[in-house]
Order: sequence, then C-alpha cells, then structure tokens
Amino acid sequence: MIAEVVAFTGHNGDRIEGYSARPTAAEPVGSVVVLHHAPGLDFWCKEVVRRFAECGYAALAPNLYHRRGPGHWAEVAAAARAEGLGKAMPNDQVMGDIAGATDYVKSQPGSNGKAGVIGFCSGGRQAFLAACDVPALDAAVDCWGGSIVPQAPDPTKPNAPSRGVIHRAPDMSAPLLGIFGNDDTNPDPKQVDDIERELTRLGKEFEFHRYDGAGHGFFATDHPHYQQAQAVDGWKKVFAFFDVHLQSDAS
Repeated sequence: MIAEVVAFTGHNGDRIEGYSARPTAAEPVGSVVVLHHAPGLDFWCKEVVRRFAECGYAALAPNLYHRRGPGHWAEVAAAARAEGLGKAMPNDQVMGDIAGATDYVKSQPGSNGKAGVIGFCSGGRQAFLAACDVPALDAAVDCWGGSIVPQAPDPTKPNAPSRGVIHRAPDMSAPLLGIFGNDDTNPDPKQVDDIERELTRLGKEFEFHRYDGAGHGFFATDHPHYQQAQAVDGWKKVFAFFDVHLQSDAS
C-alpha cells in the first residue's frame, strides 16, 4: 500500500489537498472518493482511505475544508463548523471538488476507469447530491447523510443546513447505497422513509440498509456511537456494492 498527501484541481481551478492510498498490485483497480464527516479529515477518515486500499481500491479523501486555511485539520474543521457548513462548503463548491477528485482518481495509471463516492454524516449528504450532479461517478454510498429532506430550523444548531437536496433526485444517475441507523435523529427513520419513497417513485437504482441499535456515526471506531456488529455488517454491504459497480474495467 502507498499512502500520501496529494493535490488535485477542484472547483474553480482551486488547488485542493487530499489523503490518498492505493494498493501496489499491478492490475487496474476501481477508485473511491471518500467524503469526510463534519469533524473533518480526521484520523478515522484516513483509516477509511487505507481500508479501501487494503481491500483493493485506490481511494482519495479530499479535504473539503481546505479553503479555510492552513493549520492542523482539527483547527481548520472547527473554523469551518463555526462559520456554518452551508457557508464553508456550498453545494456547488463541493460538487466541483468531488468532480475534480473523480477526474483525478480516474486519470491515475492504476485506474480501471471506474470511480465511486462514499460519504459519512455531512459527507453522506454530499455523496447523495454527487450521485445527482457528477456524471463521471459510477456508484455512490450515503452513510447516514442528514438534511437530504428539508428540515425545520433548529435553534440549537443555527449554522446547520436546513434546505434539503431531495429535489435533485430526478437527476440521479449513479446507483446509490444507503446505510442508516434507526436510532439516528438526522436522518431519522421517517426521513429515510421519505427518501426511499421518492427514489422508488422515480425508479432509481438504490438499496437501503437500516440497523437497529445504531445511531449517527456508528462506523467510526473513535465515536461514542460506534457499534461493532452493525458496522461490520455495514462494511460488508459497502464492499459488496462497490465490488459490483467498480471492480471491472470500464467499457
């Protein structure tokens, strides 16, 4: 495995840094763009990147807070959250960065020409939107992305996004996998029902998996909501999905 910090061209031609890992095997492999959660590109997200490389994928996690300035990832992420994720990461900017990351991974010598995206928390919402906005993607995984359906403003979270992105679902072109915890509050089970109902109505290719006894962030080993059994099964679902959609040469 080779893991390193790389740079690629993002939205508006901006230079964006990201954490990359890839296997050393000679045969071409599929690629995965990993979208970090609200805490930022932290140790766990980098572990996720290396997990994909260990399992035979090239992976890149763009630092979506990169424009907030240099510094330790935790300080940069804190500044972005204080500003408000909607302001720090407007949708068009994030989609441009994801498109740039997708182009980058597909252009690498070891690529088989296919790329997917996976996101967690805020990154899950962004992965859902990318499935509708970035046509170069071959698959997308939304892990408990909140605020996909419109939310009533929460006075305790004045900087949280409230406008949903479900209205973009007619444009969805990539198959979607959703992973959710039934104890989560954003998205709660009703919100997941609403998303599922709309995707079914539109005839989109998707599959959702929901886990009892799991809340928000239940994959993250350093998170208080980590649930081992549910996370292990969820990861099996993720790799089975990507194996189908990414691990064969693009025709």
